[in-house]
Amino acid sequence: MLISDAINLRITELLKKNNLTVYKLSYRAGISNSIISDCKRGKVKEPTISSIIHICEGFDIELKEFFDTPYFKDVEAIDRFEKESHKIS
Repeated sequence: MLISDAINLRITELLKKNNLTVYKLSYRAGISNSIISDCKRGKVKEPTISSIIHICEGFDIELKEFFDTPYFKDVEAIDRFEKESHKIS
């Protein structure tokens, strides 16, 4: 599973668990609604750690708690070659 897929699953899970919308989370996290939406849609393949930290703040959890789930057990980063081919396109 790609890291973007795991992050999407984790955000979705935490939104449901905390009965939050993306908009409410973005307000609580102090970041743009589009950052969270793009993470959820997979538009952002590798979100910054800063964005993840803000999302954690919005959920009122620590960073380690965000990643403490089986979703991240066997994740893969986007391949560098794939990154380069997106720059060329």
